[in-house]
Amino acid sequence: MLYINIIKERSVKSLKENLVGALTVMLIVINTLFWACFLFPVAVLKIIPLRFTKKYINTILDTIARFWIYCNNAGLKITRNIVWDVEGDNNLTTNSWYLVIANHQSWSDIVVLQKILTGKIPFLKFFLKKELIGVPVLGLAWWALDFPFMRRYSQSFLLKYPNLKGKDIEITKKACQKFKDIPVSVMNFVEGTRFTKEKHKKQGSPYSNLLKPKSGGIGFVFSTMGDYITSILDVTIVYPEGNKSFWDFLCGRITIIKVHINEIPVTEALRGDYIDDPVFKQTFQQWLNNVWYEKDIRINIMKGKPFIPHNMHIEEDEAIIIN
Repeated sequence: MLYINIIKERSVKSLKENLVGALTVMLIVINTLFWACFLFPVAVLKIIPLRFTKKYINTILDTIARFWIYCNNAGLKITRNIVWDVEGDNNLTTNSWYLVIANHQSWSDIVVLQKILTGKIPFLKFFLKKELIGVPVLGLAWWALDFPFMRRYSQSFLLKYPNLKGKDIEITKKACQKFKDIPVSVMNFVEGTRFTKEKHKKQGSPYSNLLKPKSGGIGFVFSTMGDYITSILDVTIVYPEGNKSFWDFLCGRITIIKVHINEIPVTEALRGDYIDDPVFKQTFQQWLNNVWYEKDIRINIMKGKPFIPHNMHIEEDEAIIIN
């Protein structure tokens, strides 16, 4: 009898959570359609071939997008009660150019970044896969907001079609040129994909909680607009209850989120020709590897776990929690 009651309670709880998820999706869809009605007509004005005009149009578009995110955040607050533990967001400004990098676990990461950074730094511009431009309404909105759409080619594909080599660099350069008119925050998930245990094992990652970082995307950004970017925001996102799906997030099954922001000043050592200078390219990748090593330690600290370097075995009583 007790077992049956437990099953019933879990079923009722699951039903309530799924209803919350459905309500959240409905609110997001309604909010997106509402702000799209303002966004798209303004975006059409970008066909006017004047840089002065485009600057002010982009400012208006970013403002509309910011209110879009504010309303999304308000809707999420209504449907769930999340405890936010955020560190390092006190000295940010909307008047600087930022490069934002973060670990990537699910689509929830994007919502988290928008929640904690919108209004504190210039509007976030994400590097997106080319296929996402086909997402109804959102794809067109991302295009209107100048989100860079990237198409990745495998080595075998480039051998077959060598004329496409360097196309991703060209797209990045073109996108970054647009970002010089007004302050902007360029966001890149340098792992290139979402973390899973399967990908971690297949990749042979040297980190406990992360995949290997790829410096190509942010290297191209620095090569194009390194003189503009003043700081790098290294954002670490941790879900103490475990890495759950985006649907779990929408349903309110994630109740606590920890975020740490480490602002890294851009020095001359990070400015160079990533495309044509192999020495700088190697140095830049090593710098990113070191950032990721420190992030791996930080994730363990945020989880309250002892720091044990990956692939290094020590006895349990020798593990030390770093404070």
